[in-house]
Amino acid sequence: MEGSKMMSNEEVLTSKLLHRSLGHAPNVVERAQGAYLYLQDGTKVLDGCGGAAVISVGHSNPEVIKAVSDQLNRVAYIHTGDYTTSVSEELANKLIEKYEGKISKVYFVNSGSEANEAAVKLVTQYFYEQGKTSKVHFISRKQSYHGNCLSGLSLSGHKARRLPYENIISSQFHQVGPAFEYRYKLDVETSDEYVQRLATELENEILEIGPENVAAFFAETVVGATTACVTAPKGYFKAIQKVCNKYDVLLVLDEIMCGSGRTGTFFAWEQEGIVPDITTAGKALGGGYSPLSAVFISPKVIEGLRSGTSSFNNGHTYQSFALSSAAGLAIQRIIERDGLLSNVLEMGAYLEEKLKQEVLPLKIVGDIRGRGLFWGIEFVKDKKTLETFDTSLKVGYKIHDFIWNRGVGVYPGFGTNDGFSGDHILIAPSFDVTKEQIDIIVDAVSKGIADFL
Repeated sequence: MEGSKMMSNEEVLTSKLLHRSLGHAPNVVERAQGAYLYLQDGTKVLDGCGGAAVISVGHSNPEVIKAVSDQLNRVAYIHTGDYTTSVSEELANKLIEKYEGKISKVYFVNSGSEANEAAVKLVTQYFYEQGKTSKVHFISRKQSYHGNCLSGLSLSGHKARRLPYENIISSQFHQVGPAFEYRYKLDVETSDEYVQRLATELENEILEIGPENVAAFFAETVVGATTACVTAPKGYFKAIQKVCNKYDVLLVLDEIMCGSGRTGTFFAWEQEGIVPDITTAGKALGGGYSPLSAVFISPKVIEGLRSGTSSFNNGHTYQSFALSSAAGLAIQRIIERDGLLSNVLEMGAYLEEKLKQEVLPLKIVGDIRGRGLFWGIEFVKDKKTLETFDTSLKVGYKIHDFIWNRGVGVYPGFGTNDGFSGDHILIAPSFDVTKEQIDIIVDAVSKGIADFL
């Protein structure tokens, strides 16, 4: 191809770049535009998952590209120990202007893993500044994922991803059950009773560790890649926050995947009727144009720092990187101007309707769940017993391949049930997705599953 050399699968596998797999060659993308990826062999793929729920205003948006280019011509890098940039200041103000009294400051880093790592350190320092130095234990949930850094991995309940590193994971990280009605609510329970059971489990865990030792409870507002877009039962987060407040435990919500507008409001917790102490966000925030994640911090936590050392003891070389801030600011302006959060809600409702009409009746589709433009499909061997497929079959990945062969990319996953067994795919298109594109996505998904069968 003009401008680049066509690479064979063998050349990709033997290149010096370490890919996700040493035995499977990824496809080489030549360019991306709007909703589509164009491979170097001419294949055109509708990006139905935004990579990993990253794309928010489409690929190669000219406004975002211009904003980053213009910023590159002004200043790209400064060290935040001595300097700041107007674009990072403007983005911070833009993101929290509607949350006066709820959010005081925002801290920008690169990946979601860095954001969750920063949140763990922020919580620890908050209590350190008060002299509560024993509060260094953290509680999260089974069937969760909070990133690749050591703290995030320690919080994560995805057993397969943790497995090689169990011997270096601290004993100060603990887990309670997931808020996952489809698999874990008892037949004899109402949703309210299930919520109460989960709240009681958290309270008992805090009491067992000792309230004087527990610093924070971490949870994904809508669970991402581990269980495919599981939403909590109504009232769950209110009940959990009540327990946290009772024992001076901070509530940290991980919205790396489900936040930044993905569910139709900027924060997914806005639909839960609560405000957490700390929120982490990423992925759609930078929209795929430059690495960008954030930690949103409540006034209470900021005042805790201010009353002590008056600084956050956690610096990064590329903290508040100007090019990422320029991309993030341009994305927020496009979302606001074009009413894309309304589109997320409207197209999300349409996507739900189409999935439940055309995909849910298929005999291996156990559940379809999600919110906004964040939907998961769980596959089961038996719909009545919820029996999973043998893990060696890699059903989610095989179904992904059949869908991809029909020209649509989705996000496959495994371990849905218990961290090892269970299969799913995730659908998370760009915020500007159209009905026509959703029709293409759902058609390819239903036919891809039929091809697998």
